[in-house]
Amino acid sequence: MTESLYIHIPFCNRICTYCDFNKVLIKNQPVDQYLDALIAELEGIEQTSLRTVFVGGGTPTALTEMQLDRLLTVINNRFNITEEFTFEANPDELTPGKLDVLNTHGVNRVSLGVQTFNEDLLKVLGRSHGYRDIFNAIDHMEKIGLNNYSLDLMYNLPGETMSDLDDSLSHIASLKPKHISWYSLIIEPHTIFYNQIKKGKMTVDDDDVEAEKYLYVIDGLDALGYPQYEISNFSKPQYESEHNKTYWKNEPYYGAGAGSHGYIDGTRYYNIKPVNHYIEAMKDSGDVVKEKIVLEKKAQMEEEMFLGLRMNKGVDMIRFGQKYGPIDDVYGEVLGRQIAAGHLEQNGGYVSLTQKGRLVGNTVFMDFLLD
Repeated sequence: MTESLYIHIPFCNRICTYCDFNKVLIKNQPVDQYLDALIAELEGIEQTSLRTVFVGGGTPTALTEMQLDRLLTVINNRFNITEEFTFEANPDELTPGKLDVLNTHGVNRVSLGVQTFNEDLLKVLGRSHGYRDIFNAIDHMEKIGLNNYSLDLMYNLPGETMSDLDDSLSHIASLKPKHISWYSLIIEPHTIFYNQIKKGKMTVDDDDVEAEKYLYVIDGLDALGYPQYEISNFSKPQYESEHNKTYWKNEPYYGAGAGSHGYIDGTRYYNIKPVNHYIEAMKDSGDVVKEKIVLEKKAQMEEEMFLGLRMNKGVDMIRFGQKYGPIDDVYGEVLGRQIAAGHLEQNGGYVSLTQKGRLVGNTVFMDFLLD
């Protein structure tokens, strides 16, 4: 059964220098027509009882209060969300009015795009918010009792120092959020950062310094009571992101909105990306899927390993066996080799990355490709 749904809002009030997601500046965009098309897509989803819903972007909080109310009313009327209802937000856009709309419609988790507490680095990233906006947004959430929020942060930023990491850790200790996502900056093609680095106008740390920062983040958060449970995610007990665990456990999920993707019955599907094309396709045919890829068993097993090994708990060997057959029959040689190298370990029926393995995770994942 498919119990999770991702909904994409592709609009932003400003395009960040590092961002490679499907997004457009909201000014002069047909936002209401987009919501018409999105709502039509949501109403076409037959499964109405869902465990998790995640509204991401882009920036969902770029919508007006009225637009948010309209979208969330449809979501609530259409689906019974039994566990986790997450909404991504920018600190400067999370006004008391918008928060009231989210709260009224049962949103019980907010993913707050902080990125850094350093005002200068926020400007380098092209963020629309400033330092004070972060605390204003958190203050608004806590006043209405919406205490389950994640701070989304980045490290390895241009010009970032270890003292910047200490500063972020100090703020986390003070704010006591339930969850932290802390990602390394990835320089994606076709972003402003990529072009600046290519022209020699900007540099980021080399792999060794990045690894040093990563370990520093892991240890610092662990000391504050946020054990790592996935390569870039850390949580107080009982507050792990249930929606994102759907992806890492390689379980099925729906995707709705321009450029979103889903995974149902061993088939990955990708929606049309350009906003106007998405709207027109929904008007013309009611079908906004651009491509479907039926995964062969080999590809499903590869993804089971790539995704599952992202989690500290790792891949459930019994579950793998129930889905595909004994794991040793498929990956016995690879497991032996990576365990011997100190990159993997087996414990309690799970195979997982060691800390050494997490530093070279992509290399380890590559070993699970089946030729």
